[in-house]
Amino acid sequence: MADKPLILAVDHNRRNLELMSQFLGQEGYEIIAAASLEEFDQVLGKQADIKLALVDIAGFDRSVWERCERLRAENIPFIIISPRQSAAIQQAGLAHGARGVLVKPLAVKELLGLIRSLLGE
Repeated sequence: MADKPLILAVDHNRRNLELMSQFLGQEGYEIIAAASLEEFDQVLGKQADIKLALVDIAGFDRSVWERCERLRAENIPFIIISPRQSAAIQQAGLAHGARGVLVKPLAVKELLGLIRSLLGE
């Protein structure tokens, strides 16, 4: 890939962000990480070229959904990552514009397939 798509990874756990960044970097993506809602806001205020966002909702309060609405308003497709299987989380994610909801632990092939599909690769 000559021009690496920029993916925003949001996760309360910095170690998870490091692992996600390493993994996606090896797959040819550029990653920008946010470990708090404040960092999430800062990134959205500065980066105009985000192609996709991965939002792990674990550790965040309900205001994370406001950020998801902002992603939708800015036409940035996003995937919700949930700590557990839940119809309520699935429904909330889709209602706020998520293109998919994945449950941890993540299946690597499923994640990559969804990313590639959303990026039109």
